[in-house]
Amino acid sequence: MYYQRTLKNAIECTGVGLHSGRKVVLRLLPAPADTGVVFRRSDLGGAELPASAALVKRVDFATTVGEGDLQVSTVEHLLGSLYGMGVDNAVVELDASEVPIMDGSAASFVYLVREAGTVPQSRTRRYLRIVRPLQVEDRGKWIKVLPSEELRVTYTVDYDHPLIRQQTLTIPVNPATFEDQIAPARTFGFMRDIETLRVKGLTLGGSKDNAVVLDENKVLNDHLRFANEFVRHKILDVLGDLSLCGYMLKAHVIVHKGGHGLHTQMAKLVRSTLAFHPLESSEEAWGPAAGAAQPLA
Repeated sequence: MYYQRTLKNAIECTGVGLHSGRKVVLRLLPAPADTGVVFRRSDLGGAELPASAALVKRVDFATTVGEGDLQVSTVEHLLGSLYGMGVDNAVVELDASEVPIMDGSAASFVYLVREAGTVPQSRTRRYLRIVRPLQVEDRGKWIKVLPSEELRVTYTVDYDHPLIRQQTLTIPVNPATFEDQIAPARTFGFMRDIETLRVKGLTLGGSKDNAVVLDENKVLNDHLRFANEFVRHKILDVLGDLSLCGYMLKAHVIVHKGGHGLHTQMAKLVRSTLAFHPLESSEEAWGPAAGAAQPLA
């Protein structure tokens, strides 16, 4: 039988907030079984905030969770990394209100998880198993979650830019595919939007060092890491946002022109629709499951 996992050792890094532009010290710490992922603001006396869909506060160009005046923004890449690497329980300690952007991808966070190591815990992992389709739509954009024996994501992006246009990719999600095919893909933005965003107090820490930047015809960075890096990064985003439902999913997630708003709406819907039922353990990409979930009648 396989078990929940946490970090073996604490590990630390320093970076810059994409939107705030401020220096951030981040520490990843082990956590007890059944904790989930918890954000801890060391600059606010150790105040804690669980990574929960119920606490999503904003979804404008990043996902922010918060309760009252306590908040943490740009959580999706780090949460996607923990989710993709099979870490169930961790404390994320920050001395600021935003997770550092690092190089714009999840590669740095995967490195931290690898360096810290992971260990099994005393509780078996539970999964949410989708047994009937769920869908959220918004003006021609949609996200569906369908029954599947493994976590798989199919994502389609469609941008009016000659280097992007329409890109579609399907990837089964497990630690190996996440590390090699999803984590290295960087966030991206368009020069035409930067001034407008900065007037709104966004992307103040953004640069070619932490994002793929495009003008009207080309990429301003030296190169792309994948020809379809844009859709791969959106898969990272949806994994981080869906992790806010609180459990590993057994589902085929299909997204058409999505974003943080749709992703987090689905996380809320999944969490509110499903209830746990016992399930015998079986071999899975993540390891044998100790539980599953089905929609309530």
